[in-house]
Amino acid sequence: MTTTDRHHRTRTSRKWFMLALGMLAQTAGAVFINGAAFLIPALHDDRGLSLASAGLLVAMPTVGIMLTLIAWGVLVDRIGERLVLVIGLGLTALFSFAAVFTTSFLLLGLCLLAGGMAAASANSASGRVVVGWFPPERRGLAMGIRQMSVPLGVAIAALTIPSIARDHGVSAALLVPAIICLTGGLLCLAVVDPPRPSRAAAAEKGLLANPYRSSSQLWRIHSTSVLLVVPQYVVWTYALVWLMSDREWSAASAGILVTVTQILGALGRMGIGALSDRVESRMRPLRWVAASAAVSMLGLALTDWLDSPLSVALLVVASIVTVAPNGLAFTAVAEYSGPYWSGRALGVQNTGQFIAASLVPPTFGALAAVSFPLAFLVSAVFPALSVPVIPDDHESRE
Repeated sequence: MTTTDRHHRTRTSRKWFMLALGMLAQTAGAVFINGAAFLIPALHDDRGLSLASAGLLVAMPTVGIMLTLIAWGVLVDRIGERLVLVIGLGLTALFSFAAVFTTSFLLLGLCLLAGGMAAASANSASGRVVVGWFPPERRGLAMGIRQMSVPLGVAIAALTIPSIARDHGVSAALLVPAIICLTGGLLCLAVVDPPRPSRAAAAEKGLLANPYRSSSQLWRIHSTSVLLVVPQYVVWTYALVWLMSDREWSAASAGILVTVTQILGALGRMGIGALSDRVESRMRPLRWVAASAAVSMLGLALTDWLDSPLSVALLVVASIVTVAPNGLAFTAVAEYSGPYWSGRALGVQNTGQFIAASLVPPTFGALAAVSFPLAFLVSAVFPALSVPVIPDDHESRE
């Protein structure tokens, strides 16, 4: 084996190792942010909180992440991915451990809020690790794999936190995200920041210039993602209750189907990412997915209104299609904004999506109370509106 071959094999192994570490960081953050919701039964039954109060308490990590995504992105652009991941996950673990020992609901809420603010570090930094280490012809697939981190984190939290909280209390359950985030932070010490040009070289190439001022490209991708997150969260939020109330499925059967659709959705993200590599475009597949999301939600609304058994099949299709575009948009934002602006751009991208996602449950809950077909029909409008907003592919600033 020649020296060149050994160097190529080492670099190939390293980039997959970096992907694994990026996934671990994002998964650890997801366990903390999404795992809080699984504390609701224990907070309600054992500690006597009303469902409304418990819901407000476990929403604190999500509030925290929305507050700091852009700030962490700025820090990634300044000091690199490795330090941000280690500091962010370390602080998340610290606040998780602090929450273990508090007996005050106020202090528990503050710990969850601060932990969410720290956990936001993983969003931009882990994405930058993947984008930076993988070449454009493999980046869509790699980002699709990385996007599986959130459902994986939710699955880990769902398997551990409810049973521990039931048998040993809320404090014991909070040890789960604390230990996972601490482990993730320590392992992220092995992260190697992806190569990027020096600031002097970047300045000569115009990579330090604000990409938002020279083009509407990023704003259009952000707007597209906000529109596309609506049907995604409509399906995520109401699939279970729709199957049980409108289709009269049992809780166990509905839960199994929703779990299967989550797995298929994660595989769909990988598939559409690989397709974007093959066609050498992020925006064309994004446009295809947006149109498919509109059609599938419209079909779901129509078949539900007609009380057709096909509506369940359309729900499965919609569950897969509506989650597919996340990795495409995320990758496109990082590629276009370049190595010295992608942290901030990814922070803006995620902040807009989180704000839109937080508005979906109450808004579409009110529509679903009137009728589910109406809620599905209205949600189909948003991906339809996104199709003309999606920009053409532009040259990367990397």
